[in-house]
Amino acid sequence: PRHKCGNQKSCPQNYFAFKIISGAANVVGPSICFEDLVLMSNVKNNIGRGLNIALVNGSTGQLLKTDTFDMYSG
Repeated sequence: PRHKCGNQKSCPQNYFAFKIISGAANVVGPSICFEDLVLMSNVKNNIGRGLNIALVNGSTGQLLKTDTFDMYSG
């Protein structure tokens, strides 16, 4: 069976499914999936080097904001 975000198991009831992939240099980009919806990825063109963050409402699961923080450039 297929599980949300490609996880190996389903989450218990009242829990959110998520998967964070850090990427590999500039070969494979990072991505953030939440409840089977890709929030950040190369395809969405909303990722960058450094920290990629998605802010999600912990009660509703609604995406509030995404942003990147380039730790290399200061």
